[in-house]
Amino acid sequence: MKKIAVLTSGGDAPGMNAAIRAVVRYSIYHDIKVYGVQRGYKGLMEGELQEMSISSVGDIIHRGGTILRSARSLEFKEKEGQKKALNVLDVFKIDGLVVIGGDGSFMGAKALSEQGFPAIGIPGTIDNDLAYTDFTIGFDTAVNTALDAISKLRDTTSSHERVSIIEVMGRNCGDIALYAGLAGGAEAILVPEMPYDLDEICKKLISSNNRGKTQSIILVAEGVGSATEIGHVIQERTGLEARSTILGHIQRGGTPSATDRLLGSRLGGAAVQLLIDGKSSRVVGIKDNDIIDLDIHEALGMKRQFNLDMYNLAQILSI
Repeated sequence: MKKIAVLTSGGDAPGMNAAIRAVVRYSIYHDIKVYGVQRGYKGLMEGELQEMSISSVGDIIHRGGTILRSARSLEFKEKEGQKKALNVLDVFKIDGLVVIGGDGSFMGAKALSEQGFPAIGIPGTIDNDLAYTDFTIGFDTAVNTALDAISKLRDTTSSHERVSIIEVMGRNCGDIALYAGLAGGAEAILVPEMPYDLDEICKKLISSNNRGKTQSIILVAEGVGSATEIGHVIQERTGLEARSTILGHIQRGGTPSATDRLLGSRLGGAAVQLLIDGKSSRVVGIKDNDIIDLDIHEALGMKRQFNLDMYNLAQILSI
């Protein structure tokens, strides 16, 4: 293993830069040259590779986003696009690839591995929707961003005696809503994994209002539906003033938390070590605070388990 390339793909996530930094410095420590790929698989097909040094990743561990930038590529999903990428890797004499991203990015790494090129995946996505790992890079920061918004909205919600419906990211995975909602004391948490009864929520809001609680927070994962539409229904059925806030891509940005910096650093080093050990078609992750790795096919085939205990706890504590 003389040359390694690293790329970020799909949606950016706070902590990706920490992982890039770890990949670069861990490699250089072991006398391996590192090439950064700009714009994910699109840049890989187009030969946007540049050798990185220790100073290339200086002063980036605290920065959000990704210094390598990211892009989605439909062309890379086809065999012809993958062939282009393999040709570029051959021209640059790259021996192994580290891919930082979500399940779509891992599918690309799997495709290259199946064609004989060593590739390792690092989970970088704020959604926390990869089943094999307890947490993904960026999730903790996104939860804290949402929690900060909840705290600020609660101030104005309380002042005006309103119901605030806050929409957070999570099309298929409601973890951001669940974690931020529990930590922020939300009165209701709506996630795609669990059914909900809007009439029951309205009853709860009316009951709370009658006993003197004049403000409420409801967290909605985007996969459930529009916070604006849910707000309209709540206002019509309860007579309470309801305002909706959509956090959107603000959840992807910002300075990564200590947790995401540590996770990115640990996973970055582990990914390079796997390549040094001659491993391929693997992904790294964290379980019970231990760094793990497993076959990428197995990881992508695992069904994610929703944290029902945490959800039920949130329901109980919001009475």
